[in-house]
Amino acid sequence: MAAAEGGQQHRPRHRAHARPRSMPATTLRESTVGFWLVSFHIAAMTVWFAGLFLLPRLFIARDRDEADSDAAFFNIAANTLYFRLMTPAAVATIAAGIALIALGPPGGAWLVLKLVLVAAAVLVHLQFGLTLYALGHGGRRRHAWMHRLLGAAPLVLLLALAALTGAKPVLEDAFALHSPAGSESSPASSAGSPSP
Repeated sequence: MAAAEGGQQHRPRHRAHARPRSMPATTLRESTVGFWLVSFHIAAMTVWFAGLFLLPRLFIARDRDEADSDAAFFNIAANTLYFRLMTPAAVATIAAGIALIALGPPGGAWLVLKLVLVAAAVLVHLQFGLTLYALGHGGRRRHAWMHRLLGAAPLVLLLALAALTGAKPVLEDAFALHSPAGSESSPASSAGSPSP
């Protein structure tokens, strides 16, 4: 009888430990929205930078009078790439980035550096648009090396963005340690400081 009672006492405990811990509904919803928002942001940025890589190649082909420089192909390909793919993808990338900034924790110096790189990518995008407009209206052609130089800018920016994103935790920790507020609130400094 005592063994049976003891077995009954252990069953509720076992069941209590077996229950899975569920996340609050708000946290689960925020993590799901954040996941899809980040996925959309990365996909849009991939399309945008693919266009930034490809469009200078079309400019170089036009400068060298290659097969891709034929007006029947160049005008359709370049305009479709710029206006129907690159520009909507750039707008979607920036809109998703703004949404992530609004939903996430307040950013510091890391966010400022990333926004500077994004602004540089937008300037390169606009420069390609001006070049496309000039070529469409009979503007003076540039040398191929100029377009090669401009074509290298998106690669440098993409690598810098990837490196900055990968170094985010290290940079945040470094800035937190060097900031006066971070040094006052850190556990190490509070533990080491003498109590009044």
